[in-house]
Amino acid sequence: MRPRSSPLDHPPGAISRHALLAIVGVLVLAGLSYVLVQMGRPPLREGALGKDGQPIQSLTFFCAAGIRKPVEAIARQYLEEFGIQVNLDYGGSNTLLSRIETARTGDLYLAADESYIETARKKGLVAESIPLAKMKPVIAVAEGNPKGIRSIEDLLRDDVRTVLGNPDQAAVGKKTRKLLKASGHWAKLEALVRKTGTFQPTVPEVANTVKIGAADAAIIWNTTTTIVDGIEAIEVPELNQGEVLVTVGVLKSAAAPTEALKFARFLAASDRGLKQFKKFGFTPVEGDKWAEVPELTFFCGSVNRRAVERAIRDFQAREGVQVNTVYNGCGILTAQMKTISQKKLTGFPDTYMACDTYYLEIVDALFQDAIEISDTEVVIAVPKGNPKKITSLADLSRPGVRVAIGQPKQCTIGVLTKKVLVAEGVYDEVMANVVTQTATSALLIAPVSTGAADASLAYLTDTKAESEKVDVVRIPSEAAKAIQPLGIARSSQNKHLARRLIQAISRARSDFEAAGFHWRLDNDSPSF
Repeated sequence: MRPRSSPLDHPPGAISRHALLAIVGVLVLAGLSYVLVQMGRPPLREGALGKDGQPIQSLTFFCAAGIRKPVEAIARQYLEEFGIQVNLDYGGSNTLLSRIETARTGDLYLAADESYIETARKKGLVAESIPLAKMKPVIAVAEGNPKGIRSIEDLLRDDVRTVLGNPDQAAVGKKTRKLLKASGHWAKLEALVRKTGTFQPTVPEVANTVKIGAADAAIIWNTTTTIVDGIEAIEVPELNQGEVLVTVGVLKSAAAPTEALKFARFLAASDRGLKQFKKFGFTPVEGDKWAEVPELTFFCGSVNRRAVERAIRDFQAREGVQVNTVYNGCGILTAQMKTISQKKLTGFPDTYMACDTYYLEIVDALFQDAIEISDTEVVIAVPKGNPKKITSLADLSRPGVRVAIGQPKQCTIGVLTKKVLVAEGVYDEVMANVVTQTATSALLIAPVSTGAADASLAYLTDTKAESEKVDVVRIPSEAAKAIQPLGIARSSQNKHLARRLIQAISRARSDFEAAGFHWRLDNDSPSF
């Protein structure tokens, strides 16, 4: 009989076969248990990380109570697709805003009225915002309208008990007060409600008060009457002008702004979230097409490149999107756009920033109203020290002076050069000395810095990068100014994303000024 082994029979650090099998068994069971647990969970999307680099498994979403139904459905769909839990916190729009301001936490805020988002922005609480859907206030009554209510005046009858949203808590209450003050009904209705009715903090509570028979009428959103059973809507002129825009904002306190923006885009996608809003009676806005990583095509005149590059790079990182930027002379870019449009090809830009308004006007019918971001001036660039002693446009016509200009059919600088030379009456004389014509403004400094030309007509901004090699001669003419507009294509399927890109560029004032541009915007949040 083999003697029982003792610990001394094994070398230090060795494990018996039985012990090894036991350990392996435990590990297998543990691994199996982990797999089974994970099978019950949606997979966490790779790359869903917070500011601290840690994986994000949930988002905190402050949501106006009246928007609960569509948002809940969308949140469930998002969890199924991406494994991110959206934790919903409901309340009146103003109540939620106060809570956000106090706590300074959370990822998203959906308000029943965009005015609350704008207030949150002014308070420094909201970074980006996206519109979702429209709704308007109506009178709500029990099915069949037993009290025969047809007008605001009927709410003032002694036999009618009315419930309203609290103006200091619920968006519908604030909107009701504003509209009825304008119509002259508010003071009497408020007094009557305080006497015989009630004020409620949220739209669902207002609607439910009518549903259970505790009130005869209420003023709520038209969408609520489609969600809550047992009530119907009465439209009246005094309330018809009160349409509001349901808007979602990404909070500056967001732990994972990229993931929060992704969910906001999901909410606002025409083929995702907006379907649910329509299902529940809302009037959706024109939404973007859904893509987990959407792409924007941005055509940009070469002169603007140095000013916009950082803003675009930061925008891509924050939004988790791809911006395909094409830099070139605006004559070339507009020719491309015309060809794409006429032949119905792919690749038309979502946004276009021209070197001057002239080249946006050429394709004006293809773009929405544009904003003017900046301006710069056309100058004479000469080698350092100005060896030819050039002080004016007339000097460019002297014998032996070699001049470089932009090609008018290819770039804005070429068009402006022709314009300013004609305006100053020296066009033919200067053109006789032209030795180089370039396709973009970016190529006009090299001939001067390398000695291939004695002078060039270039943008002041293009001279900044080569200030050690070239000097600048200013041109005292109004014709020597270029204004840079930025617009969104009418055909873009990502107008909201394009709008946020433009807003990101509009916050790059310091980059524009560092590049030599003059800033034209009155504020940093242009609207479209």
